Amino acid sequence: MTDVITIPGYYRRGLSIILVLCLVLFPILPPIYARGESIPVLSDTQNPVVTENIDAEETMASADMDITAKAAVLIDNHTGRILYEKNKDKELVPASITKIMTLLLIFEAIEQGNCKLEDIVTTSEYAASMGGSQVFLEPGENQTVETMIKCISIASANDAAVAMAEHIAGSEGAFVKRMNKKAKELGMEHTQFKNCNGLDDSIKSGHYSSAYDVALMSKELMSKYPDISKYSTVWMDTIIHKTKKGEKEFGLTNTNKLIRTYNGITGLKTGSTSKAKYCLSATATRDGVNLTAVIMAAPDHKVRFSQAAALLDYGFANCSSYEEKSEDIPVKSQKIAGGVSETITPRIEKSFQYVLCGEEQGITPKRKITYKKNLTAPIKEGDQIGTVTYYLNDKEIGSLPIVAAETVKKAHYPDIFLKVLRNLLACKE
Repeated sequence: MTDVITIPGYYRRGLSIILVLCLVLFPILPPIYARGESIPVLSDTQNPVVTENIDAEETMASADMDITAKAAVLIDNHTGRILYEKNKDKELVPASITKIMTLLLIFEAIEQGNCKLEDIVTTSEYAASMGGSQVFLEPGENQTVETMIKCISIASANDAAVAMAEHIAGSEGAFVKRMNKKAKELGMEHTQFKNCNGLDDSIKSGHYSSAYDVALMSKELMSKYPDISKYSTVWMDTIIHKTKKGEKEFGLTNTNKLIRTYNGITGLKTGSTSKAKYCLSATATRDGVNLTAVIMAAPDHKVRFSQAAALLDYGFANCSSYEEKSEDIPVKSQKIAGGVSETITPRIEKSFQYVLCGEEQGITPKRKITYKKNLTAPIKEGDQIGTVTYYLNDKEIGSLPIVAAETVKKAHYPDIFLKVLRNLLACKE
């Protein structure tokens, strides 16, 4: 027979109180995690964690991002500053991210008035013969420039890229010359194009680029022609094939999976061949910070997306946007000699923006306002008469022009006579 221990009533009441207190108080204590157990991360709907500022240059140099792709780079699109790099200048096969330059020249041609979105493009036999990713354009098929842009941006269509190259420059060869000329203008020192679509699978052919060069042309496209996002962020769309046999609907699906999963994604372009492996240029914007992450020669398609997302996350976590609006910058009227007016009103036409990274985020940039000396008429509205220069840690980080808000004509004898007369009358009063 087992002995039964009887606990007095007042002890039982005391134990009950202790148990209740434990149940109430223990949930508010921080949880203890076993070694190797993952710690939960705050979701977007929870309160953000405040972290210490990190030195940007030190971070970019020493950060271990575990990037397994052969080459990678992360840049801030506003300043062009490199935030992370791995073999950034290594010359590799770019595959279809070549089409970023093709799209850049298409939008440039539209801006210059050399073609319009509604213009009709006729597909040649050569363009229709392209293999790889395509939308199966037929020889003689007509499509608008806008439809061709959709096909290139969304479906990475090689046939549409060649058709547009021929439409703009007369031939793919002539268009490729423009591509290489533009590459030099942008400072792309490790790039040479041999075609407009990246279908060539051998670096021996002379068709190559680097992660940094891809970032440069991506930055140029996104910065100058943000309308590209209207096409590069479309997940699915359709086009209508218009041929002699009739009309037929054809579906387009975006090759960039990040547009469905990454917050703030704005584009841009994927690429893959057996030798190029898996490439991606991904652009994204959050809270005024605009970044481009380039992955080249990743081992598989999932890696290029995950590592590009990791680079973008890294940039957004360590950088923030600084802005001073134009109306908040103090400017004063300036004296002007030889004009019908003795003073001229200054104007600043745009705000100043800069991306602060790491420890920079705790520092407010300083500005210095200077005006040109001995301003003399005539001065037209819009002429630069001064400069606002910004500094961070005594290093110049950018500037804004101060322009004339009005036109001041040169004074002639009648103007000078009237001015003297007004001064005499003012003295007598």
